Amino acid sequence: MKAEDIKIDSDKDIGGKKVQFIIKRIVDFILALIGLIILSPVFLIITFWIKKDSKGPVIFKQERVGKDGLYFTIYKFRTMIVDAEKKRKLNIDAKNLENFVFQSKTDNRITRSGAFLRKTSLDEIPQLMNVLIGNMSLVGPRPEIPDVVKVYPEEYKQRLMVTPGITGLAQISGRGEIELGKTVYYDLTYIKNFSLWLDIKVLFKTFSSVFKSEGAF
Repeated sequence: MKAEDIKIDSDKDIGGKKVQFIIKRIVDFILALIGLIILSPVFLIITFWIKKDSKGPVIFKQERVGKDGLYFTIYKFRTMIVDAEKKRKLNIDAKNLENFVFQSKTDNRITRSGAFLRKTSLDEIPQLMNVLIGNMSLVGPRPEIPDVVKVYPEEYKQRLMVTPGITGLAQISGRGEIELGKTVYYDLTYIKNFSLWLDIKVLFKTFSSVFKSEGAF
């Protein structure tokens, strides 16, 4: 089964679960707030390490596409050298989009601290601020970069029907190493079968995947 085989009914699959989505938002806010408070010492340690390891800002900001195609700024700990985006242009082939892979195991732009942060997913911690703001959730499709969304086929655009997340089915199924076609398939499967119980299972599986460093680089 592929992404194009999944058709999402906005009334049934999303509108029909309105109460669950409201509860999801409340839980997101509470857990993100608690997470930021508990992880504040880790935040300070990582900040010091990044500043000592390489020149540049601690927090990396990038424009991403969220729910309903709205743009927002995502926050991450910087894991690459300054102006890394200018040093390597993404090769996006609209005719072969399903095989597009965003990350690379041999990316020489990644700093020493960045390699560890990516391996442990600690670079994602600042996204808890996005969750507090409301433009991200703890669980959902990962927010895409604008250049990729611009060449989305119609079936991929269904991915933009819900709030993007820090983790999701795609992340616990391969994280950064799976092709976009498979990623979208997992994301649409999540949206189609959304439930609070599914979110709980994804979160627990995420902790397991991060601990084992599966598919991270």
